Amino acid sequence: MTHTDIRPAPQSRSAAISRFSSGALLGWGGAVILAIVLAQAAHNTQVSPTNLVTGAGRIVDIVQRAVPPDWSQLPAEWGPTRETIDIALIGTALGAIMACPLALLSARTIVPNPIIRTLARSAVALLRAVPDLVWALIFVTAVGLGPFPGVLSLILHTAGMLGRLGAEMIEDMDVMPMEAMELAGANRLQIFVHGIVPTLMPSMFGLILYRLDENLRCSLVLGFVGAGGLGFQLFTAISLFQYRTASLLLLMILIIVLLVETSSSYIRKKIL
Repeated sequence: MTHTDIRPAPQSRSAAISRFSSGALLGWGGAVILAIVLAQAAHNTQVSPTNLVTGAGRIVDIVQRAVPPDWSQLPAEWGPTRETIDIALIGTALGAIMACPLALLSARTIVPNPIIRTLARSAVALLRAVPDLVWALIFVTAVGLGPFPGVLSLILHTAGMLGRLGAEMIEDMDVMPMEAMELAGANRLQIFVHGIVPTLMPSMFGLILYRLDENLRCSLVLGFVGAGGLGFQLFTAISLFQYRTASLLLLMILIIVLLVETSSSYIRKKIL
């Protein structure tokens, strides 16, 4: 009986060692580059564990002064609470309506004209690129303090985000049903109403609910620049060193965020 020698040839063994060495060299090189990038980022952002340790005592002092929450202020905060929720609701609803035409015009499968598509995508990119906080600052300067600047900023930022996501969803759709409807003699409006809308509606509605969850958090931050709601109340309480009132507001914000997040997640699961 003869035995076949299955040992790798010296050349193939050396090639495998060479490939392993090259891969290890690239891996270590990437790790070194990443370490350098992170080190310079920590230096530029003045990351200092020493300062955090020395400031821990002041943090403990603020927490002690904030406990217990000032429950006597609870009735006065219901109005700003409703205002915060309303800012998120109306901003999300109008932003979603504004996003629908932008998403359709940005989709390659719907609009073959590159000029129109480029203009729509540029508008979406602009709305997304400018942070909602910057939009709020612009509108506070233009229309004054109050919840209205917060609503306007959320409308524009929501339109940009949902317009981009909606366009991607439309382009990723299965076009075969639409092509079959076109061959059957359906016009563009019929294809849109009976083909595109029923297919996209569940996923788009889920995105809108997710955006509502995000906009509620954003509406709290927008209050710090004068856009009303609980954010403005929190900024005022901290500025006046009313830490017990601030802790009450933070507790209310936590409860609202948890309730909205739980509700939107439940509805999204039922829809999808």
